[in-house]
Amino acid sequence: MTRAPLSLAQLRARRLSRRFFARPVEAVARGLLGCALIHAGRAAMIVEAEAYGGPADLASHARFGVTARTAPMFGPPGHAYVYLCYGTHEMFNVVTGHAGQASAVLVRAAAPLLGLPEDPAVAAGPGKLTRALALDRRHNALDLLADDSPVWLARARRPPKIVCGPRVGVDYAGAWARAPLRFAWSAHPSVSRPAPRTPWP
Repeated sequence: MTRAPLSLAQLRARRLSRRFFARPVEAVARGLLGCALIHAGRAAMIVEAEAYGGPADLASHARFGVTARTAPMFGPPGHAYVYLCYGTHEMFNVVTGHAGQASAVLVRAAAPLLGLPEDPAVAAGPGKLTRALALDRRHNALDLLADDSPVWLARARRPPKIVCGPRVGVDYAGAWARAPLRFAWSAHPSVSRPAPRTPWP
């Protein structure tokens, strides 16, 4: 039986708290699966996310320390970190952990919930996701927990099974490129390709 779609009012009643984000980045990445990302009257359910840690994580922007670009990654938690990749794709991340300790979750893919075409591929990739939800660098460093924030997150569904695997496009990072820090809703049609396949935990 198909579930009735959640309304924006229902989602607002399920908004995530600061406490949700003030946790280790891997826990937040897994916890975001099944949550809704909302902006401009549109909502998409997160089905894939990647965890990026602090300076020791050689795949993370934080490896360069605090710069004008990376400053939002260093907290506080619950803020957005949005950057341009390869000069074309806006990438939306959510900052986690504690202020001063860099970590963020890249939201890689989502399924349409409200105000989007009923096409599983509409947000199946980080660049597609930001285009579908009209997210860009104007939202960088935005406090997603502020009452008047135009971008926010809420609980929507619980994934029946989570899989994990290496992150995408970080081959330069040595052993960190093989770390199983990409989490996805198993077999969901909106997960980007190639889909991770290792059951978690």
